[in-house]
Amino acid sequence: MKAIKDSVHDHIPVCPLASDLLDTPELQRLRHIKQLSTVRLVYPSANHTRFEHSLGVYYLAREACSLLGVEGQRAKAVRAAALLHDVGHGPYGHQTEGIIERRLGKHHDEVGDLLASGRLADVLESHGLSPAEVAELVEGQGKLGQLVAGELDVDRMDYLVRDAHHTGVPYGTIDHSRLLAALQFRDDELVLSAGNVQTAEGTLVARTLMNATVYRHHVSRIAGEMLERASERLLDSTDLDAAQFARMTDARLLGTLRDCEETADAARRLEHRDLYKRAVWAKFDAVPESVVSADREAVRSFERDIAGVAGVSPEEVLVDTPGEPSMPETSTRVVVDGEVRRLADESPLVEGLRAAGRAQWRLGVYAPEESVSEVCAAAERVLGVEVE
Repeated sequence: MKAIKDSVHDHIPVCPLASDLLDTPELQRLRHIKQLSTVRLVYPSANHTRFEHSLGVYYLAREACSLLGVEGQRAKAVRAAALLHDVGHGPYGHQTEGIIERRLGKHHDEVGDLLASGRLADVLESHGLSPAEVAELVEGQGKLGQLVAGELDVDRMDYLVRDAHHTGVPYGTIDHSRLLAALQFRDDELVLSAGNVQTAEGTLVARTLMNATVYRHHVSRIAGEMLERASERLLDSTDLDAAQFARMTDARLLGTLRDCEETADAARRLEHRDLYKRAVWAKFDAVPESVVSADREAVRSFERDIAGVAGVSPEEVLVDTPGEPSMPETSTRVVVDGEVRRLADESPLVEGLRAAGRAQWRLGVYAPEESVSEVCAAAERVLGVEVE
């Protein structure tokens, strides 16, 4: 069995199934999609890819199956699903996910069509696996699907450690070895064994701190909003098919944006890091509930109204609302006194971390530097926000 050297997990043993999957064009495409998308405009060393991450998730899934006693074809299916869990991502990963969902009506975890035919299907079937069953595992279905997509999944274990490693920040460092060793099934539900409330808390703290310093950094959010709006204009003004768009790489999308007259300026700004600036950066309590919970169409209406009041082009106003603050990891199940309980019911840290999440929350309104003052005043009037 050969091994691949990894920056996080050292040497990763690669089974014949994984070796064959890695050689497919679908998985090789992930070499050209950055794991942290526009975050690399903040942290220059954050250039790792979804290919590396997929290898890491495969490794952790392999370890989890071994510790849980999952063997044979069932373990092979879990390893395959772990390796393929990101194969449905579009260019720039989560930054274009909303566009793909709206245009194609499916989430990146819904990979049934990608696995149904072609090279991936051939490889899976040659190893005695059902592509449909592997697709279900990728979506988190069934008992073993929880290992791939759930509150205690190996995806989260890898990306927190890997993202911390490549950005250079210490906050995402979690004890993934302890997490793996603590996993067990209770009535087909994946839980942490007794004595691991603190283990779960560590993951929750890491995610909260990574959100504040990495995942929701304002520069990355601005670039992400610029990229999303430009991608929408690209699809609306050209004959580019949404399905083709979803299979692009980062570089191909940027090049296509550069070659389109409607999006060339946005591409230049993204390429040169000549980004819009914050006209509004408002705390949760300073924003009306109707703005916090606004859907996409309402947000676009806000942008047009603000642009009209400010006297600028609608393309020069971006409203970025993250929605209601949430922390799904608090539903992690932990065994306490012989019973399976929710982390939120057992950890005194949860309420503090929820408060931290609300304190970190910001509504952003972005505009070119020369229009910031006008857009700020217009946004305050249109949105009813209290601008400090």
